[in-house]
Amino acid sequence: MCGMSQPSNNRSPATPSARPDASMSLLTHVMDHSLDEGYAEASARREADGTAGLPRTLKAKLALAAGLVLAAMVVTLGAAQARVAAPVLAKERQELIDRVERADRHADTLERDIERLRTEVADRQSEALKQQGGRQAQLVALLSGATEVHGPGVKLVVDDAKGSASGGGGGPRESAGFSDTGRVRDRDMQRIVNGLWQSGAEAVSINGQRLTALSAIRAAGDAILVDNRPLVPPYEVLAVGDGKRLGTAFQDSVDGQYLHVLQESYGIRYSLSPVDEVKLPAASSLTVRTATAEEPKKGAS
Repeated sequence: MCGMSQPSNNRSPATPSARPDASMSLLTHVMDHSLDEGYAEASARREADGTAGLPRTLKAKLALAAGLVLAAMVVTLGAAQARVAAPVLAKERQELIDRVERADRHADTLERDIERLRTEVADRQSEALKQQGGRQAQLVALLSGATEVHGPGVKLVVDDAKGSASGGGGGPRESAGFSDTGRVRDRDMQRIVNGLWQSGAEAVSINGQRLTALSAIRAAGDAILVDNRPLVPPYEVLAVGDGKRLGTAFQDSVDGQYLHVLQESYGIRYSLSPVDEVKLPAASSLTVRTATAEEPKKGAS
Protein backbone atom coordinates (compact mmCIF):
# COMPACT_ATOMS: atom_id res chain seq x y z
CA MET A 1 0.00 0.00 0.00
CA CYS A 2 1.29 3.29 -1.16
CA GLY A 3 -0.05 5.30 1.65
CA MET A 4 1.57 3.24 4.35
CA SER A 5 4.97 4.21 5.56
CA GLN A 6 7.69 1.65 5.55
CA PRO A 7 9.67 0.92 8.69
CA SER A 8 13.09 2.50 8.70
CA ASN A 9 16.10 0.23 8.33
CA ASN A 10 18.53 2.83 9.79
CA ARG A 11 18.89 1.56 13.45
CA SER A 12 21.64 2.78 15.82
CA PRO A 13 24.26 0.25 16.77
CA ALA A 14 23.57 -1.70 20.00
CA THR A 15 25.25 -0.42 23.26
CA PRO A 16 27.65 -3.02 24.73
CA SER A 17 26.42 -4.49 28.03
CA ALA A 18 28.37 -3.65 31.34
CA ARG A 19 30.47 -6.26 33.17
CA PRO A 20 28.73 -8.01 36.00
CA ASP A 21 31.44 -6.94 38.49
CA ALA A 22 31.53 -3.31 37.35
CA SER A 23 29.85 -2.19 40.55
CA MET A 24 32.53 -3.97 42.63
CA SER A 25 35.57 -2.17 41.25
CA LEU A 26 36.98 -1.38 44.74
CA LEU A 27 36.76 -5.02 45.82
CA THR A 28 38.31 -6.10 42.54
CA HIS A 29 41.20 -3.69 43.08
CA VAL A 30 41.81 -5.02 46.54
CA MET A 31 41.81 -8.61 45.28
CA ASP A 32 44.15 -7.79 42.44
CA HIS A 33 46.56 -5.87 44.71
CA SER A 34 46.34 -7.89 47.93
CA LEU A 35 50.06 -7.49 48.75
CA ASP A 36 50.88 -4.18 50.47
CA GLU A 37 53.57 -2.21 48.72
CA GLY A 38 55.54 -1.66 51.96
CA TYR A 39 55.38 -5.34 52.81
CA ALA A 40 56.47 -6.25 49.32
CA GLU A 41 59.40 -3.86 49.58
CA ALA A 42 60.44 -5.33 52.97
CA SER A 43 60.15 -8.84 51.58
CA ALA A 44 62.29 -7.95 48.63
CA ARG A 45 64.92 -6.43 50.95
CA ARG A 46 65.03 -9.61 53.07
CA GLU A 47 65.43 -11.69 49.97
CA ALA A 48 68.33 -9.48 48.91
CA ASP A 49 69.97 -9.92 52.37
CA GLY A 50 69.51 -13.66 52.29
CA THR A 51 67.48 -13.84 55.50
CA ALA A 52 64.07 -14.31 53.99
CA GLY A 53 64.18 -18.03 54.46
CA LEU A 54 64.93 -17.96 58.21
CA PRO A 55 61.99 -18.77 60.48
CA ARG A 56 60.89 -16.20 63.03
CA THR A 57 61.80 -18.42 65.97
CA LEU A 58 65.38 -18.64 64.80
CA LYS A 59 65.58 -14.87 64.51
CA ALA A 60 64.28 -14.49 68.05
CA LYS A 61 66.84 -16.99 69.29
CA LEU A 62 69.63 -15.13 67.55
CA ALA A 63 68.49 -11.83 69.10
CA LEU A 64 68.28 -13.43 72.55
CA ALA A 65 71.73 -14.93 72.16
CA ALA A 66 73.14 -11.56 71.17
CA GLY A 67 71.52 -9.95 74.23
CA LEU A 68 72.93 -12.63 76.54
CA VAL A 69 76.39 -12.20 75.11
CA LEU A 70 76.17 -8.45 75.65
CA ALA A 71 74.95 -8.91 79.24
CA ALA A 72 77.76 -11.38 79.94
CA MET A 73 80.28 -8.90 78.63
CA VAL A 74 78.91 -6.17 80.92
CA VAL A 75 78.98 -8.46 83.98
CA THR A 76 82.48 -9.64 83.20
CA LEU A 77 83.69 -6.08 82.79
CA GLY A 78 82.09 -5.06 86.11
CA ALA A 79 83.64 -8.01 87.93
CA ALA A 80 87.03 -7.19 86.50
CA GLN A 81 86.73 -3.58 87.66
CA ALA A 82 85.62 -4.74 91.12
CA ARG A 83 88.65 -7.03 91.41
CA VAL A 84 90.89 -4.17 90.45
CA ALA A 85 89.25 -1.78 92.98
CA ALA A 86 89.03 -4.30 95.87
CA PRO A 87 92.68 -4.02 96.99
CA VAL A 88 92.43 -0.23 96.97
CA LEU A 89 89.29 -0.26 99.15
CA ALA A 90 90.81 -2.79 101.53
CA LYS A 91 93.91 -0.65 101.86
CA GLU A 92 91.89 2.47 102.60
CA ARG A 93 89.80 0.60 105.18
CA GLN A 94 92.91 -0.69 106.93
CA GLU A 95 94.39 2.81 106.97
CA LEU A 96 91.25 4.12 108.65
CA ILE A 97 91.37 1.31 111.24
CA ASP A 98 95.02 2.11 111.96
CA ARG A 99 94.20 5.81 112.39
CA VAL A 100 91.40 5.01 114.83
CA GLU A 101 93.61 2.68 116.84
CA ARG A 102 96.40 5.29 117.00
CA ALA A 103 93.89 7.91 118.13
CA ASP A 104 92.59 5.56 120.85
CA ARG A 105 96.09 4.87 122.11
CA HIS A 106 96.86 8.59 122.12
CA ALA A 107 93.64 9.31 124.03
CA ASP A 108 94.52 6.62 126.60
CA THR A 109 97.95 8.17 127.05
CA LEU A 110 96.40 11.59 127.59
CA GLU A 111 93.97 10.15 130.13
CA ARG A 112 96.85 8.63 132.09
CA ASP A 113 98.74 11.93 131.97
CA ILE A 114 95.67 13.79 133.21
CA GLU A 115 95.22 11.41 136.12
CA ARG A 116 98.90 11.70 137.03
CA LEU A 117 98.85 15.49 136.89
CA ARG A 118 95.59 15.59 138.83
CA THR A 119 97.14 13.48 141.57
CA GLU A 120 100.21 15.73 141.70
CA VAL A 121 98.05 18.84 141.94
CA ALA A 122 95.96 17.31 144.71
CA ASP A 123 99.07 16.34 146.67
CA ARG A 124 100.65 19.76 146.35
CA GLN A 125 97.40 21.46 147.19
CA SER A 126 97.04 19.32 150.28
CA GLU A 127 100.58 20.13 151.39
CA ALA A 128 99.97 23.84 150.84
CA LEU A 129 96.80 23.74 152.87
CA LYS A 130 98.55 21.96 155.71
CA GLN A 131 101.33 24.55 155.80
CA GLN A 132 99.04 27.57 155.64
CA GLY A 133 95.96 26.66 157.60
CA GLY A 134 96.61 23.51 159.54
CA ARG A 135 93.60 21.49 160.62
CA GLN A 136 91.14 24.23 159.66
CA ALA A 137 92.43 24.24 156.09
CA GLN A 138 92.18 20.47 155.95
CA LEU A 139 88.59 20.64 157.14
CA VAL A 140 87.75 23.24 154.50
CA ALA A 141 89.40 21.09 151.82
CA LEU A 142 87.47 18.05 153.03
CA LEU A 143 84.10 19.78 153.03
CA SER A 144 84.71 21.43 149.65
CA GLY A 145 85.78 18.15 148.04
CA ALA A 146 89.26 19.36 147.16
CA THR A 147 90.94 16.29 148.65
CA GLU A 148 90.05 12.62 148.80
CA VAL A 149 88.53 11.33 152.01
CA HIS A 150 88.18 7.95 153.67
CA GLY A 151 86.56 6.68 156.82
CA PRO A 152 83.43 4.90 158.06
CA GLY A 153 80.14 5.57 156.33
CA VAL A 154 77.23 4.01 154.50
CA LYS A 155 76.69 2.44 151.11
CA LEU A 156 73.36 3.05 149.40
CA VAL A 157 72.64 1.23 146.13
CA VAL A 158 69.58 2.40 144.17
CA ASP A 159 68.38 0.64 141.01
CA ASP A 160 65.48 0.78 138.60
CA ALA A 161 62.55 -1.59 138.98
CA LYS A 162 62.81 -4.97 137.27
CA GLY A 163 61.61 -4.81 133.68
CA SER A 164 61.38 -1.02 133.74
CA ALA A 165 61.45 0.82 130.41
CA SER A 166 61.41 4.41 129.27
CA GLY A 167 58.18 6.06 128.26
CA GLY A 168 55.05 7.50 129.77
CA GLY A 169 52.77 5.68 132.12
CA GLY A 170 50.84 7.97 134.41
CA GLY A 171 50.68 7.85 138.18
CA PRO A 172 51.39 10.29 141.00
CA ARG A 173 54.93 11.07 139.86
CA GLU A 174 53.77 12.23 136.43
CA SER A 175 52.17 15.34 137.89
CA ALA A 176 55.63 16.44 139.01
CA GLY A 177 57.12 15.88 135.57
CA PHE A 178 58.08 12.22 135.91
CA SER A 179 56.33 9.23 134.38
CA ASP A 180 55.47 6.12 136.36
CA THR A 181 57.91 3.73 134.69
CA GLY A 182 59.86 2.34 137.64
CA ARG A 183 63.00 4.23 136.67
CA VAL A 184 65.07 6.33 139.05
CA ARG A 185 64.89 10.00 138.07
CA ASP A 186 67.22 12.92 138.68
CA ARG A 187 64.77 14.39 141.19
CA ASP A 188 64.94 11.13 143.14
CA MET A 189 68.74 11.27 143.29
CA GLN A 190 68.60 14.91 144.38
CA ARG A 191 66.36 14.04 147.30
CA ILE A 192 68.51 11.06 148.28
CA VAL A 193 71.70 13.13 148.31
CA ASN A 194 70.08 16.01 150.19
CA GLY A 195 68.75 13.52 152.74
CA LEU A 196 72.25 12.13 153.30
CA TRP A 197 73.70 15.62 153.77
CA GLN A 198 70.95 16.47 156.19
CA SER A 199 71.48 13.23 158.11
CA GLY A 200 75.12 14.12 158.83
CA ALA A 201 77.17 12.94 155.83
CA GLU A 202 80.55 14.65 155.54
CA ALA A 203 81.23 13.64 151.93
CA VAL A 204 79.09 12.00 149.24
CA SER A 205 79.82 10.41 145.86
CA ILE A 206 77.63 8.80 143.18
CA ASN A 207 79.18 6.08 141.02
CA GLY A 208 82.64 7.34 141.92
CA GLN A 209 81.92 11.04 141.26
CA ARG A 210 82.48 13.26 144.27
CA LEU A 211 79.73 15.77 144.99
CA THR A 212 80.45 19.31 146.12
CA ALA A 213 78.42 22.43 146.82
CA LEU A 214 78.67 23.24 143.11
CA SER A 215 77.59 19.82 141.83
CA ALA A 216 74.45 19.57 139.71
CA ILE A 217 72.24 16.52 139.28
CA ARG A 218 70.19 16.86 136.12
CA ALA A 219 68.43 14.76 133.51
CA ALA A 220 69.01 14.28 129.79
CA GLY A 221 66.06 12.24 128.58
CA ASP A 222 66.03 9.13 130.77
CA ALA A 223 69.71 9.49 131.74
CA ILE A 224 70.88 11.10 134.99
CA LEU A 225 73.82 13.49 134.76
CA VAL A 226 76.13 14.50 137.59
CA ASP A 227 78.23 17.50 136.60
CA ASN A 228 77.31 16.74 132.96
CA ARG A 229 78.59 13.16 133.22
CA PRO A 230 76.04 10.42 132.58
CA LEU A 231 75.37 7.77 135.20
CA VAL A 232 74.46 4.14 134.55
CA PRO A 233 72.27 2.17 136.97
CA PRO A 234 72.63 0.75 139.52
CA TYR A 235 73.55 3.98 141.32
CA GLU A 236 76.07 3.45 144.13
CA VAL A 237 75.95 6.30 146.65
CA LEU A 238 78.76 6.39 149.21
CA ALA A 239 78.67 8.73 152.17
CA VAL A 240 81.34 9.28 154.84
CA GLY A 241 80.11 9.67 158.40
CA ASP A 242 79.10 7.71 161.45
CA GLY A 243 77.83 4.60 159.68
CA LYS A 244 75.14 3.38 162.06
CA ARG A 245 73.92 6.81 163.11
CA LEU A 246 73.99 8.11 159.53
CA GLY A 247 72.03 5.14 158.18
CA THR A 248 69.38 5.36 160.90
CA ALA A 249 69.02 9.12 160.54
CA PHE A 250 68.58 8.82 156.79
CA GLN A 251 65.92 6.11 157.02
CA ASP A 252 63.97 8.18 159.54
CA SER A 253 64.23 11.37 157.48
CA VAL A 254 61.60 12.60 155.00
CA ASP A 255 63.86 11.74 152.06
CA GLY A 256 64.46 8.25 153.43
CA GLN A 257 60.71 7.72 153.69
CA TYR A 258 60.38 9.05 150.12
CA LEU A 259 62.80 6.38 148.91
CA HIS A 260 60.77 3.75 150.77
CA VAL A 261 57.61 4.95 149.00
CA LEU A 262 59.37 4.61 145.65
CA GLN A 263 60.15 1.02 146.51
CA GLU A 264 56.63 0.18 147.65
CA SER A 265 54.76 2.03 144.88
CA TYR A 266 57.01 1.72 141.82
CA GLY A 267 59.27 -1.25 142.52
CA ILE A 268 62.47 0.80 142.68
CA ARG A 269 65.09 -1.27 144.48
CA TYR A 270 67.56 -0.03 147.08
CA SER A 271 69.76 -1.34 149.85
CA LEU A 272 71.43 0.60 152.67
CA SER A 273 74.27 -0.80 154.76
CA PRO A 274 76.99 0.63 157.03
CA VAL A 275 80.60 0.30 155.85
CA ASP A 276 83.70 0.37 158.05
CA GLU A 277 85.91 2.01 155.43
CA VAL A 278 84.68 4.22 152.61
CA LYS A 279 87.07 5.96 150.21
CA LEU A 280 85.91 8.89 148.09
CA PRO A 281 88.06 10.59 145.43
CA ALA A 282 88.60 14.32 145.18
CA ALA A 283 86.24 16.29 142.99
CA SER A 284 87.72 16.60 139.51
CA SER A 285 85.69 19.65 138.53
CA LEU A 286 86.64 21.76 141.55
CA THR A 287 88.53 24.95 140.72
CA VAL A 288 90.22 27.23 143.25
CA ARG A 289 89.60 30.80 142.09
CA THR A 290 91.15 32.85 144.89
CA ALA A 291 93.17 31.99 147.99
CA THR A 292 94.84 34.21 150.59
CA ALA A 293 96.94 33.34 153.59
CA GLU A 294 95.99 34.94 156.87
CA GLU A 295 98.74 36.61 158.81
CA PRO A 296 99.08 35.31 162.38
CA LYS A 297 97.54 37.63 164.93
CA LYS A 298 99.85 39.49 167.25
CA GLY A 299 100.16 37.96 170.65
CA ALA A 300 98.90 34.61 169.49
CA SER A 301 100.85 31.74 170.88
